[in-house]
Amino acid sequence: MTVAQPAKVDDDIDGHVDAEIAECLNLSSPRSFFLFAGAGSGKTRSLVTALWHIQKTLSESLKLKGQRVGVITFTNAASDEIKGRLLFDPLIDVRTIHSFAWSLIEGLNHDIRKWLCVELAANIKRLQGEEERGRKGTKASTTRLSKITSKTNRLQSLNGIRRFVYSPTGDNRSRDSLSHAEVLQLTAHFLTEKPAMQAILAGRYPILLIDESQDTNKHLVDALFAVHTAQKGKFVLGLFGDMMQRIYNDGKEGLGENLPEGWATPGKKLNYRCPGRIVTLINKVRSTADKQQQEPRSDAADGFVRLFILPSGLTDKAAAEQAAGRRMAMITGDEEWANPKSIKTLTLEHRMAATRMGFLEMFVPLYEVESWRTSFLEGSLPAARFFTEDVLPLVKAKQSGDRFAICRIAKALSPLLTSEAIRAVEDKKAQLQKVTTAIDLLMALWKNGTDPTLLDVLHCVAQSTLLAIPESLQTNAFPGESLDASDPATGAPEGPESERAEAIDKFLKAPFSQVEPFADYLSGKAHFDTHQGVKGLEFDRVMVIMDDEEARGFLFKYEDLFGGKSSGEKTVEATRRLFYVTCSRAKQSLALIAYTDAPERVRKFVLQEGWFSDDEIITEIWG
Repeated sequence: MTVAQPAKVDDDIDGHVDAEIAECLNLSSPRSFFLFAGAGSGKTRSLVTALWHIQKTLSESLKLKGQRVGVITFTNAASDEIKGRLLFDPLIDVRTIHSFAWSLIEGLNHDIRKWLCVELAANIKRLQGEEERGRKGTKASTTRLSKITSKTNRLQSLNGIRRFVYSPTGDNRSRDSLSHAEVLQLTAHFLTEKPAMQAILAGRYPILLIDESQDTNKHLVDALFAVHTAQKGKFVLGLFGDMMQRIYNDGKEGLGENLPEGWATPGKKLNYRCPGRIVTLINKVRSTADKQQQEPRSDAADGFVRLFILPSGLTDKAAAEQAAGRRMAMITGDEEWANPKSIKTLTLEHRMAATRMGFLEMFVPLYEVESWRTSFLEGSLPAARFFTEDVLPLVKAKQSGDRFAICRIAKALSPLLTSEAIRAVEDKKAQLQKVTTAIDLLMALWKNGTDPTLLDVLHCVAQSTLLAIPESLQTNAFPGESLDASDPATGAPEGPESERAEAIDKFLKAPFSQVEPFADYLSGKAHFDTHQGVKGLEFDRVMVIMDDEEARGFLFKYEDLFGGKSSGEKTVEATRRLFYVTCSRAKQSLALIAYTDAPERVRKFVLQEGWFSDDEIITEIWG
């Protein structure tokens, strides 16, 4: 079987799209729009082009009225990229969804308190009902009772809170803080129920553009549609997205369908990123979901795709994946496939990357604390950040003999070199020598090739006061001292047997050698990432690891996608969308590795669907 390549088309086929969007941005006759932009079609380019048009044509009139243009992005990285392309123009307010939502409701303390009173009371009543119906003495019962107590205490303390606070990148664990979910719920509620809020939003941002709109919180999207209806003629809502790339459950299903009357619906057909063979594959994958099909650019290469079907019981999957890379080097003639660091390898779950990169012991304990997960993955959790951003740079600078970097890091981070510490001593030279001695003591932990644990490093740094110890590590750093760990405002564990305390204990047993690969992974510098984490990105060589057993997830099931016993249509379609996203990241060549207990069934299914030809399927990589 041969898979037919798509015909290449005129590269100007989408030339009308940006002009059509520009017409919508005329505030004399504003028109909201939904831009369909499939993978690699230049969605961000069209968004930035629209903003450039606004800068050129509307800048003065917006400034005179004290108005700005709002842009909601999915990630901080996307926000930073757009700001940079616009030369950080203050007229364009670019934020992530949580930051944008908080900017609308910050300071509405009375209204927030009223909403929380109702919401908490409803949650307590629901939990009490579940507890009455449920079995007593079970783990589920213990969790329910704990939640009832926590929510009851919070409800009773609301009247004592004068001002509510929130950080889009923090843990928000203090009594006066709101959670990430609450900020979105509050904003959606206020925008839906309060006409004054609708008028304030439209007055502040007569144009609001949303990137990755298919994954934007559905309640907030519905609220913005309500604003559009109430403020018609005064408010442009511009949505940029592709429903096939919706991979998060809180996105709005069917976005782009049944839009209000008068909306523009421009669409982009050209795929600038992928070679012809990959465009054919992703068109086939999405063909059962919708009728949207793409074309490769006129100068696109043919490209390479291979599906490796391997038994799920393999003991050394990392070795199998390296062997697949070597096979890809032979097939493509691209020797970089033989170098794992030149391949972007996508795993379904962070643990899979942690296993392959060698930082599992330090990763799992903190990752499994749900209340820490967001800040942990963003690199802002103090317990982990202490090692990745304070200790690691200092150790690397010392190991490389970079005296300038050592001085810079110590001056910026060491309590021994604060202006107060220097003023407090008469012998300044002795104080500097104290820092040098502390660094030497730290580096002695690596003597004779030793790999110290994180706890070893923490104790050494704490004893010499070389670096400031975050509160969440103080109990471990100074085990003889007691702290008031029950105060949620401190961010410290709630007790020695608490989940967070146990997680910290396990985390600190990990070897320090795991810190650098972990830091690389969080920063995006590593050659591993998750299927979900690369949306919007592109790479020359992509390897997609599909392993339901190792991933241990329930939202995505590749076995179901490949013709297995279905967990349900929603699971299959969610996995299909994720498969589309991962395949469409490749600019040159693509290797897909499916671990399965039914290799022949998978092979027959993909052939029947026309996704691959016989010669593109490999079942033996060492032969």
